[in-house]
Amino acid sequence: MFDNEVINYFLDNQSRLFDRDVASTPDEAQDFLEDAMAEVVDSLDEVIEYFDEMGVDTDGLSEDEIEQQAEVFKLPDGRYLVVNS
Repeated sequence: MFDNEVINYFLDNQSRLFDRDVASTPDEAQDFLEDAMAEVVDSLDEVIEYFDEMGVDTDGLSEDEIEQQAEVFKLPDGRYLVVNS
C-alpha cells in the first residue's frame, strides 16, 4: 500500500509525531501506517479533505499551519503522508 519512499521517510521522521519510535523496520512501518489509517495524498487540498473526513476542524488554520501539523509529513516528491494519530 505504501511505497518505499513513504515508508523510509516515515521511519526517518516518526519522532516528530511520537516520543519514541513506533517502527524500526520497513515492515513495522507499513503495518503501523495501515493500522493508523494513514493516507498518502497529492496536495494540501487533499490533506484538508482527509482532515474533514476524520472530523478534524481546520477552520481558521492557514495552509502553512495545516502543513506543519505533526500528523502531516510533506514528502520529498511533493506528496503528503497524513497519519491519524
